[in-house]
Amino acid sequence: MNSHSMDERFASAGILVGRIMLALYFLVPGILKFVSWDMHVALMERHHMVLIPLLLASAGVSQIVAGICLMLNRYTSVVASLLAMMVLLINVTLHDFWHFEGLEAAHEMQNFIKNLGIFAGLLVLAGHSHLKHLGNKGLR
Repeated sequence: MNSHSMDERFASAGILVGRIMLALYFLVPGILKFVSWDMHVALMERHHMVLIPLLLASAGVSQIVAGICLMLNRYTSVVASLLAMMVLLINVTLHDFWHFEGLEAAHEMQNFIKNLGIFAGLLVLAGHSHLKHLGNKGLR
């Protein structure tokens, strides 16, 4: 076994595990939006959102469908790109740390920064999947 083959297997395993973890990161909260509907409505009300039932249902369905697509490695580039946009929208509307003070502001800032990492991971996955679709062997 040469090192090139080992490198490819390590990279493939990392992408697989990362894709599955991102899938779970969206699938489970998507399901929980419906299981804990009232809690999520209260959170959205606290952040002065509008059209809460419509947005909450849309987010839940989107996360469930996207999570399943990522699990099955279907439409990965498109799904990861759409989820990245969704994460940015959620960051600005639900993790608006600049509207809070003290511990609550710190908590929202932590979530905001964490979501930037999720956003970055989704961009990497989308880019890698697009390159793979084009016939390249991945990131160079």
